[in-house]
Amino acid sequence: MKNQNLVIRALDLATDVDKLSDIWLDASLAAHPFIGELRLLEQRQLIEEKYLPNSETWVACIGREPVGFISLIDTFIGGIFVAPDHQEEGIGRRLISYAFDLKGELSLEVYTLNYRAVQFYTTLGFQEVSRRATDDEGLPFENALLRLKS
Repeated sequence: MKNQNLVIRALDLATDVDKLSDIWLDASLAAHPFIGELRLLEQRQLIEEKYLPNSETWVACIGREPVGFISLIDTFIGGIFVAPDHQEEGIGRRLISYAFDLKGELSLEVYTLNYRAVQFYTTLGFQEVSRRATDDEGLPFENALLRLKS
């Protein structure tokens, strides 16, 4: 596994929001092209003003540089994102492991069209609980609810 010097720390709202917003946007553009850039750009403000400040967020850093994060609402993963130039380095796996150690179980929703993410989660042992045909905004992007228990 790369990044043996990876550190996971709590979110610092005063210094992290812009960088994590950049990571979120870059990773979302790569993973969710079906949503469209315009919609993602509109959602970015919600990430910065609502989701990051109101969740338990853990930041993965190499040195002092954030390269990924996971945001939790109790045991639900509201989001996990790794900078595209640091994907496939084990960072997402480390973030999931860190959150699982904290919570003892995890759940999340994933777009079923995000094939890489679905494969990533099932490889880690997440199991599908249910599906719904539309996303949170009622758009026709199927989501699967996945759960990981010990």
